[in-house]
Amino acid sequence: MKQFLALIRFPNLLIMLLAQLMVRKFLVFPERSFQDALSWPFAILMVATICIAAAGYIINDYYDIKIDRINKPERVVVGKFFTRRRAMMIHLYLSAAGVLLGLLLGWRIGGVLLGVALLLWGYSAQFKKRPFVGNFTIALLSAVMVLVVPLQAGQPSLAAWAYGVFAFLISLVREIIKDMEDVQGDASFRCRTLPIVLGLPQTKWILYLLVGFFLLYTGFIMAHRWHEPLFVAYLFLGVILPTFLLLRQIFHADRKKEYAQLSWLCKVIMLAGICSMMVLR
Repeated sequence: MKQFLALIRFPNLLIMLLAQLMVRKFLVFPERSFQDALSWPFAILMVATICIAAAGYIINDYYDIKIDRINKPERVVVGKFFTRRRAMMIHLYLSAAGVLLGLLLGWRIGGVLLGVALLLWGYSAQFKKRPFVGNFTIALLSAVMVLVVPLQAGQPSLAAWAYGVFAFLISLVREIIKDMEDVQGDASFRCRTLPIVLGLPQTKWILYLLVGFFLLYTGFIMAHRWHEPLFVAYLFLGVILPTFLLLRQIFHADRKKEYAQLSWLCKVIMLAGICSMMVLR
């Protein structure tokens, strides 16, 4: 069980569930109580997205088994605790379950989840080996996991779109940092990620640009909500200050361990941003 939870990145799935729950309660149906905001169709949506996301992690490990033995030997699961054949079968079952559950909610949700499953397969097989394409794909899917909640509810939400852009930007930064962390193993197998194509110093300049845009975007949201001092203060303390720390650490980072810490910091910023929904009026 421990190895299976590691295979599907259980903590990441919990963060995704938390994000969808908060979008549903605080953005889509803010006027309802927490219990009234929940429904069986929404529960099916959460199970479906969990299945698709877990399948995505599995297929990624399936294709990366040789690279991970260099980049993350202590975290290798496929080929060690699960055969590649068994991992592929679990991936197919979870993907099929996720898409079928989505179809129960309507053709639009089923189509979105099918598209997500195919993009995750394409990312693992090819996109992640190309400069920026893989990073953009995962960042886009991070936004989709937020936006699918109001889509299922049939309740358009401008605030959900704002958080979707937030998730896209910080995910894009994190994915590029992860490529910088994994540059040794990726280069050994002829991947063409940004750090390999441009080099680490030039890739840092791209990160400075993206993080700067992320700060400007967050500042715009704060200015738009200036009449809500609690929300503005939360974003400043929970998002803006850690992002400035991220910028400082990017400048000084030059070792694998330091890039891993930057990736962790991006996840903290994302989680803090998600939790800001609780103080949004």
